[in-house]
Amino acid sequence: MTTSTHLVRTRRFAPLFVTQLLGAFNDNLYKNAMVLFVVYSIYNSESAEASFSALASGIFIIPFFLFSALSGQLADMRDKAKIIRIVKLCEIGIMLIGGAGLLMAWQGIAIDLFAIPLMLAALFALGMHSTFFGPIKYAILPQHLHKEEVLAGTGLVEAGTYIAILFGTILAGWIPVEVAAIATIPTASSTIRGSFAPPSSPAGLP
Repeated sequence: MTTSTHLVRTRRFAPLFVTQLLGAFNDNLYKNAMVLFVVYSIYNSESAEASFSALASGIFIIPFFLFSALSGQLADMRDKAKIIRIVKLCEIGIMLIGGAGLLMAWQGIAIDLFAIPLMLAALFALGMHSTFFGPIKYAILPQHLHKEEVLAGTGLVEAGTYIAILFGTILAGWIPVEVAAIATIPTASSTIRGSFAPPSSPAGLP
């Protein structure tokens, strides 16, 4: 417990912890707000609701199957801190696209032609974002933490991720969809500052 308390106050760990926590929260806020709104406010048939839920889940998961090996190699062969910054900069663009789709659907503008494709494209991009960020948030810990701190750091990252998922899921069902669409953008922007704080993490492989 002493080690864990110490870690969340250090530049070696705190920025990464906050960045991944906000990222996981934002992913689930957007994903669940989108699915709940489309399922319960746009479609009226049970078959359409089931089909869209399955489609959304599949689109989000596909990048993990396609690019997990590549993301792991990238984490070993490039500076991890730089990859974090690139991934988090991309998150802002993803949320702008997804938020635009949500707002269009909320206003009833070109729902089938533009709004839903935009939302699904953003969902796929979020899957990509998570695929490339996932290996890094664990691989970077041994470079920044002492040997006796790695286990505590890994546990904190894991706990923070699940807490963020829980709160993002709950909030998505509690706030209006237009508020969720707008809230994802400043949340993504707030991760940028944290992504520039971790020290450099040189490549482990050539």
